[in-house]
Amino acid sequence: MVENKNSTFLKIVLAIFAVVCLIYGIGYFFAPDCIVNLSGGEPVFHGWLRWSGGVLISLGIGAILVFLNPKNQGIFVITIAIGTLLTGLALVYAWITIEEGANVLFTALPAVVILLISGLLWFSRQQAKDILKSDKE
Repeated sequence: MVENKNSTFLKIVLAIFAVVCLIYGIGYFFAPDCIVNLSGGEPVFHGWLRWSGGVLISLGIGAILVFLNPKNQGIFVITIAIGTLLTGLALVYAWITIEEGANVLFTALPAVVILLISGLLWFSRQQAKDILKSDKE
């Protein structure tokens, strides 16, 4: 029963991560110009943003797959925990050095959300470590 309780929190965090990835991924993949306009930043070639949308969509789908069966999926959880930490730090840096006229909230909100998700991923990984570790370990 403890195993189910530990995996429940992990599954909630994975679901949140998947939703955030899919929302941003779909936005960057299908409407990058809209996202740039909302941010108030300088125009950028959309091809540079579309590829990141594809990566975000695939990470969201991967999180859904791990949500469905988290057993032995520790490597994926570590990977997305590291990815969210690095992304959050990059967004904080962008927030600190934001260009004039850009929408601060458009950088600050994702920075806070993704760092929160990173913390939750690290915590839930620790809570569910018995489920996530492979049988070979």
